[in-house]
Amino acid sequence: MTAATRILLLAHGSSDRRWCETFEALAAPTLRSLPEARVAYMELATPSLEDEVGKAAAEGITHVQVVPLFLAAGRHLRKDVPAMLDDYRQRHGINITLLPPIGEDPRLGDALKEIVQSSLEQSHDG
Repeated sequence: MTAATRILLLAHGSSDRRWCETFEALAAPTLRSLPEARVAYMELATPSLEDEVGKAAAEGITHVQVVPLFLAAGRHLRKDVPAMLDDYRQRHGINITLLPPIGEDPRLGDALKEIVQSSLEQSHDG
């Protein structure tokens, strides 16, 4: 990863601040370990994807990698986000790569299994 790359952890967004706080807590370990990473929201919350791409361009970043923190590629990731990114590429003159949603990574399924098993064990202990 070069210094001229920005990583944006993209979430859908919500007008409910509690949702955003939960998401930001989930993103915190990544943000701590990757100084070039930022959180961005597609809609309903700030910072917006548009604002974060604009900031990256203003800082001289030449490439943005967008990591969708979605479980699957639905309409937003198939149509809305690619259209938004095309617009930002043209406006800011930077390269933007949309990566697959994290839900497509089989390791997330393993983590889900471990969380469910642990939750079941805890509920039996009580």
